[in-house]
Amino acid sequence: MEHIPPGWTEPETVAVRPQATLDLNVVDTYVRARLPKADGPLTVVQFAGGHANLTYLVRFGAHEYVLRRPPGGPLAVGAYDMAREFRALSALWPVFPPASRPYFFCDDTSVLGAPFFVMERRSGLVIHKDLPAEQLGRPDVYARLSAAIVDTLVDFHAVDYRAVGLATLGKPQGFVERQVRNWRKRWESAKVEELPLMDELGQWLAGHVPTSPPPTLLHNDYKLDNLMVDPTDITRIIALFDWDQCTLGDPLIDLGLLLNYWTQHDDPAGRREIAQMPVLPGFLSRDAIVQRYALRSGRDVGNIRFYETFALWKTAVVGMQLFVLYKNGQLRDERLSDFDRRALILAETAQAVAHPGQL
Repeated sequence: MEHIPPGWTEPETVAVRPQATLDLNVVDTYVRARLPKADGPLTVVQFAGGHANLTYLVRFGAHEYVLRRPPGGPLAVGAYDMAREFRALSALWPVFPPASRPYFFCDDTSVLGAPFFVMERRSGLVIHKDLPAEQLGRPDVYARLSAAIVDTLVDFHAVDYRAVGLATLGKPQGFVERQVRNWRKRWESAKVEELPLMDELGQWLAGHVPTSPPPTLLHNDYKLDNLMVDPTDITRIIALFDWDQCTLGDPLIDLGLLLNYWTQHDDPAGRREIAQMPVLPGFLSRDAIVQRYALRSGRDVGNIRFYETFALWKTAVVGMQLFVLYKNGQLRDERLSDFDRRALILAETAQAVAHPGQL
């Protein structure tokens, strides 16, 4: 048993970070006994992406699985919900192809120190800020990938949540108003210094909550780098990850979040700096993303400015929460060291979306 074998070159993975080690004896016994085809020697590495939940590639001989658990230490209420993620995937994988099949969930924290679950491993390409060299210079492909991202979201929102047994996953009535109220409370708990702009945005959002369309399932973290594509055809989406915030509510929350993370060439320098996707000719503009979603879903997107503002503001709160975890030593990830500054950039961007022409 070892955390990483000599010569391991698995894309997207690193040796397990010292602060995120797993008890290999437990994995080799408790986890192995609950999985199909879990024979052969055990190796474990950590997926490099993500800033919060800890995700591992567990290999028993030739058979691979993914294990997910929250970070250690005190956590925000409702965050990093492995039980919710397992429940959502258990219902969705038979009817929504990008949802991975889960195998088992463990809520006994004495096993690995936190609730965790194990799911199937899917192999492909996750696109972050930079594309692999072989994928550069393909604007027509980027346009089709953009369209596929929107269409996948529309398909997800079309899943009949009652038919798949998820009618009690959330409380859609008053969802947006409740979200604004709860995230304002989270901001009060997370801020390490006064940031009046965040308070002002919270007040603006509370006063501009739109009437929601009929509820759907929400992913609540829908963005390019939570998707996996086929490296031989990056317009084909093969997986959607990070389901721990999945719930029921206003589908435009997901669209607003996608816009929050979407970047285009004419964005201000700050927004381009914190981009989590390539900024290349061919990717659709945010306006085009909204238009395609409206066309494919038939939903009214006239209030989309509210949803994008909310997503930017909420992401700023999340960034500050992660920064606090970093400062407290719960997440020892140097990528988080400037998240307080990133939160300010997001707040300024949210202000520009809420009040065009003022910044």
